[in-house]
Amino acid sequence: MKTSYDVLVSGAGPVGLRVACELKLAQIDVAVLDRRAARITESRALAIHGRTLEMLGLRGCAEDFIKAGRKIPLMEYGALDTRLSFSPFESRFPFTLFLRQTKTEEFLERRALALGVPLLRETEVTQIEENEAEMKVTTSRGQFSASWLIGADGARSLVRRQAGIGFDGFDGRVTAMLGDVVLAKPPEEGGVVFMVTPRGALMMSPLGDGVHHRVIAIDAERPSVEKDAPLTVAELASATLKISGKDYAMGEASWLSRFTDATRLASTYRKGRILLAGDAAHIHAPMGGQGLNVGLQDAMNLGWKLAMVVKMQAPENLLDTYHSERRPVGQMLFDNTLAQVALATNFTPPNLSLRNTMNDILSFPDVNSRLASEISGFGVAYGYDKVVPENLPAHLLPGKRVPDVDLMIENKSATLYGCMEKGEWVHLALSSKKQDISESPEWLDPNIVKHITADCVDDSPSFNGVSSVLIRPDGYVHSVTMA
Repeated sequence: MKTSYDVLVSGAGPVGLRVACELKLAQIDVAVLDRRAARITESRALAIHGRTLEMLGLRGCAEDFIKAGRKIPLMEYGALDTRLSFSPFESRFPFTLFLRQTKTEEFLERRALALGVPLLRETEVTQIEENEAEMKVTTSRGQFSASWLIGADGARSLVRRQAGIGFDGFDGRVTAMLGDVVLAKPPEEGGVVFMVTPRGALMMSPLGDGVHHRVIAIDAERPSVEKDAPLTVAELASATLKISGKDYAMGEASWLSRFTDATRLASTYRKGRILLAGDAAHIHAPMGGQGLNVGLQDAMNLGWKLAMVVKMQAPENLLDTYHSERRPVGQMLFDNTLAQVALATNFTPPNLSLRNTMNDILSFPDVNSRLASEISGFGVAYGYDKVVPENLPAHLLPGKRVPDVDLMIENKSATLYGCMEKGEWVHLALSSKKQDISESPEWLDPNIVKHITADCVDDSPSFNGVSSVLIRPDGYVHSVTMA
């Protein structure tokens, strides 16, 4: 059995699989270690947001996800009645995709195996040791070594703990009940329910299998219960009836669990040869369906940077930008999920009045777009505070995401994302304007940059006035030249 690699990834969840795909695409010798014998059977996450779909589109694999999921044009915030709209954003994916995590992992595992990533299951990491030259990783199947170790091993990350990386935040104060259950009398109008009343909070949504609904409930009389306390269908049904005043005839459950609003953020995403991604770096209440998405976006940011460092195409300090770019996104996630918890789990008259006020405030387009940009990931822009401020120009700027556009290249139709599927740096020159080469990092070898001269088929606000743009492998602008 091979035991030495350039990179080892601890954890074969969506984030670990995604970062391994990115590394293998760049021909990095990477393997994934996981203690489980097979993929999980329960779906903790259900939402794939627009920016995550764009990143999958950048690697040519978004379509499989879209075909298997259900498009949701509006998203809830703090269980408020006024929904967030993604229609203002220039994207091919102005929606949230409702897709069970089991399918997400299936697609990502299939992609990893097709690329040739070794997936070593029943291989639990038990000890890590770093020296100047490499990482030693002891597992239940023996010892491995690698130049770099990625901890994508979840909220209880052994990698994070043994690396001595802080994980500050708050223990859970509110406990929610969760059940994937059969409802003999499901709710009408698409089967989706969000409500907060003096009696508690309730969320219901069909799981897309034609059989089960996901039901999440918080009983105002018992808002804090031991997370590991057994949950029964009877308890969940009783809480649902109390909160909603309706009997949905709850029956068989395929999964019952409890979760809390525990919220924590790693003090650093990099320590020497160790890097953290996903739940190993940030945990929070599942408000707005953001956790999986932020983790997958961590993986995209980290993957190309680590690949360039391993191949000696970039200096090692490029990895410091993984922390400086992604930890602020983790902090934004920390803040907005706690804000939503406050809105959705306080059942006093003052908070219910605050909810009424927030419903009105969210009807203002600028406010709605501001929060939608956070939830969707469309507004993440490296080098700016939290999200791109509304007063910045609509056209491309360094640090902003690049939307997909239709191109004509030598009289042939193409898409910008289609030109980026191999994970390369891309320099796009618009032939109808100047073709100056945008400023590049001093360490970037121009011979590994893919140069494209093209015309935009349709008008694009982002490309308005742009003559050329240098795009990072993760689809963010490095530099831009204006006409």
